[in-house]
Amino acid sequence: MTSICGLSAPLDWPKPGQEMPSKIFGPFSLDRMQTYALVSGDDNPLHSDATLAAQAGLEASPVHGMFMLSCCEPAILSWRQDVMIARLSAKFLLPVLTGQSVAISGRVLRVQLENKPQMLLRVLARIVSDSLMAGANRDLAILAEATLHYRP
Repeated sequence: MTSICGLSAPLDWPKPGQEMPSKIFGPFSLDRMQTYALVSGDDNPLHSDATLAAQAGLEASPVHGMFMLSCCEPAILSWRQDVMIARLSAKFLLPVLTGQSVAISGRVLRVQLENKPQMLLRVLARIVSDSLMAGANRDLAILAEATLHYRP
């Protein structure tokens, strides 16, 4: 541990450019979307009615955006158990459809060691399919940033 202005940060505290390993979530089923709709109160039928989704030009019902964003926390905490998410913001770029999975990865953009150790993490959620599971050309569904504080 290194003492920084009275606070301690671990010696292995990430540096800018360090990557958070990819973690796969899904595939997301229609049953899970219906359960999420019930629990969250977001009962927009687009998320549970394949016919309505088809009328909107989608191949399947889209996964709730906030449900997708909630996958960021376990991805981050599986990488670093010594952080807490202080802020998370995102841009939703492509819908993730039921039956699809996402790979969530990240890269450290900025590190602050003064006062309270924290970092800014760029988080990416890419749609994966069986044919693209190992490929680099996966579609970017969510572009997010997370401010992480050190939690001793």
